[in-house]
Amino acid sequence: MSYNLLKGKKGIIFGALDENSIAWKTAERVHEEGGTFVLTNAPIAMRMGQINDLAAKTNSEIVPADATSMEDLENLVDKATEILGGKLDFVLHSIGMSVNVRKGKHYTESNYDWTHKGWDVSALSFHKTMQVLYKKDAMNEWGSIVALTYMAAQRVFPDYNDMADNKAYLESIARSFGYFFGRDKKVRVNTISQSPTPTTAGQGVKGFDGFISYAEKMSPLGNATAMDCANYTVAMFSDLTKRVTLQNLYNDGGFSNMGVSDLVMETFQKEE
Repeated sequence: MSYNLLKGKKGIIFGALDENSIAWKTAERVHEEGGTFVLTNAPIAMRMGQINDLAAKTNSEIVPADATSMEDLENLVDKATEILGGKLDFVLHSIGMSVNVRKGKHYTESNYDWTHKGWDVSALSFHKTMQVLYKKDAMNEWGSIVALTYMAAQRVFPDYNDMADNKAYLESIARSFGYFFGRDKKVRVNTISQSPTPTTAGQGVKGFDGFISYAEKMSPLGNATAMDCANYTVAMFSDLTKRVTLQNLYNDGGFSNMGVSDLVMETFQKEE
């Protein structure tokens, strides 16, 4: 159902890899709500995904960019404002990567070159993106910047590995840069802490199936889906949330406030 919440608004969406990704579903929902945008991803990710299909479906243009490259980001913002005909109203940062996770390197045995690469892609790229937007004065007043995160930034999930550190850093950037963006440009910056979601990237985490089942049993409303996150992001891009900023917003069915649930306790009682 469309309410035209984003009619006339324009922006950039990072990270739409395939139809399982949250960024993909967000792009579809933004389009349905009347928003227009440029899609972007790293050239290698674009070769792996189906972003051209999404661009055709949403009448969007694609501007490839390595989010760790200031030169690429500057080109992206310049092209986006040119294509869209003016300043931006929203940006979604939905990218993350851990070489240590991909290669099965245990957290206590981290390869630090891989750690640095993952940190640059997953977290520092958010600072770089906002620095480019800030310096170019590319955001309209009351615009909204959102990055996706996960609760491993606050609590231990052993197999989430160094991505937990990356997400903690990402959330700190949102608060710190969000202060200056709010003070100087009247732009809000928030993170959405999403339930474990069966995206292409998420399923690369060891033990993911058991992990998502556990979260489902712990959450009174069950796990939030990728579409739930897309809807939440649309709300954060809209004028309905004009003064929400510097927040880490949980979209997890209540998981983040749970100690234990009846369903989880029943599992242990059965084992006894």
